[in-house]
Amino acid sequence: MITRKFKDTDIELSQLGFGCMRFPTTDGNTKNIDKELSEKMLLEAIDKGVNYIDTAWPYHGGESEPFVGEFLQKHGLRDDIYLATKLPMWEINKHEDFDYFLNEQLKRLQTDRIDFYLIHAIDQTKWDNAMKHDILDFVKRTKNTDKVRYLGFSFHDNLQLFKELCDLEVFDFCQIQLNYMDTHFQAGVEGLKYAAEKGLPVIIMEPLKGGKLAFDRKDTLASIWNKHDLDMTPAELAFKYIYSFPEVTTVLSGMSAPEHVEQNLQYADQYQAGCLTDQECKLIEEIRQYLEEKTEIPCTSCQYCSDCPQNIKIWDIFSLYNNAKIYDDLDSSIAAYGRIPEEFRADQCIECGACEEACPQNIEIIDYLKKAHALFTAK
Repeated sequence: MITRKFKDTDIELSQLGFGCMRFPTTDGNTKNIDKELSEKMLLEAIDKGVNYIDTAWPYHGGESEPFVGEFLQKHGLRDDIYLATKLPMWEINKHEDFDYFLNEQLKRLQTDRIDFYLIHAIDQTKWDNAMKHDILDFVKRTKNTDKVRYLGFSFHDNLQLFKELCDLEVFDFCQIQLNYMDTHFQAGVEGLKYAAEKGLPVIIMEPLKGGKLAFDRKDTLASIWNKHDLDMTPAELAFKYIYSFPEVTTVLSGMSAPEHVEQNLQYADQYQAGCLTDQECKLIEEIRQYLEEKTEIPCTSCQYCSDCPQNIKIWDIFSLYNNAKIYDDLDSSIAAYGRIPEEFRADQCIECGACEEACPQNIEIIDYLKKAHALFTAK
C-alpha cells in the first residue's frame, strides 16, 4: 500500500481510506449492517495496508460508529489504524453540545481517543451556528489532547468560505469532495491547492461521485472510451485521477462489496502522484465534455441568487436536478433532496423574481424550481 506523509509528522497514512458509510446490509435497511461480511472487508483492507478508517455519527442510521468500535475491539486493531469520525454540526444547539457529542462518540467507538476528528459537513449555515456557539474555543482546547489528536473539518459549500476556514489557521487538516467532474464544485481543485499551500493535508471524499463515475461503457461513452484504447475500468481512471494530485493525502472510498475492496486496493497499490498520462487526460476531458453536454440547467453555482428571501439554495437544487439527468440516477437526487429541510425546498419559492434578475446565465429559475420539486417528489 502506498502511503503519504501527514504534514511534518512521522505519520504515514494509506492513500486509500475505508469510508464506513456504505457497508453491505442484511436486508436493504441501512441500519442493519451485515457485520460478518463487513468485518471480512475491513480485515482484508487493513491486512493489505489500509490504516485510515473513517466513520461519522449519522452513518448507517447511527450504527456505523458502534459497529466500527465493536470491530476494532473484537480484533484488537485499535492501535493498528488511525480512526476518524465527525462532530454532527446539525445537532449543535449550545456550546456544551460539542463536548457531549465527542464524549458520546468515544463511548460508541469504544476508545479513549480519536485520531482525526472533523467538524462535519460545514456549509455557511452550519458554520454560522458553530461560531454562534464558540466552536473555535472547542477546537483550540480539544485538539492535540488525550481525546483528540488532530482536528479538521469536512466541507460542503463554496470556495470563498473554504478559504476563510483555511485562513483561520486553527485546523490540522480538511476533507473535500473532488473527482474529475467536480473540479470547480465547492472547494474543487483550487481549494485543494489552496489548502496545500496553507499546510493543510487534504482528505478526499466522493472520488467516484457517489459511484456515478464507475459507469457502464455503452453507447456514446463506449465510443469515447474505445477510441483511446486504454486497458482500465472507469472506476480505475477516476481513482487514478485523484491519486495523481501530490496535494492529496488520503482518498476515501465507501466500499459496499468485497470486490470493491479488492479493486480499490489494487489501484491504491499502483498509482502515485503524477501518474496520469496525457492520453488519460484527453479521455477524461472527452468524458467530462460529453457528460456536461447532458446538463439541462446552465447553472454555474455562482450563487448570485444567494439573497433569496426564502433562503433556498437554488444552485444546490439545480445541481441535484442536473445530476439526475446527466447520470440517469434520479434516486440519488431524490434522496439528497429529501435531506433538505422542507422550509428550504424548491416549493417554498414565492416567485419574487430577485434570483432571475441576479442570474448572469439568464436562467428561468422560477420555472426550473417547479420542475425540480415535481421531479423529486413524484414518487
